Amino acid sequence: MSEERTGNPGTAAVLSFIFSGLGQIYNGQIYKGLVIIFFSAISMLFLVIGSVLIGFWLLGRVTFSQEVVVGIALFIIGIIGVCILGIYSIFDSYNVASKR
Repeated sequence: MSEERTGNPGTAAVLSFIFSGLGQIYNGQIYKGLVIIFFSAISMLFLVIGSVLIGFWLLGRVTFSQEVVVGIALFIIGIIGVCILGIYSIFDSYNVASKR
């Protein structure tokens, strides 16, 4: 395992607020930060794809069908993923930075 470097708790929390995982990287938890960034990117991708499918339905290009149901499901999964990862990232980076 690599040795963890800790910094200012406020800075770590703000970096994680800007983008999930940046606070962990700031604290020296490179692998953990990259994993959080990866899953945040996947959640955001779900959110964007769901939004596009819902947008097509709103513009009348898709009738109410399976695409809209998939779009709503992806949108909800994306929102939940982004929120959970964001909140976890902020609290975790703050707690790790304030340990030392």
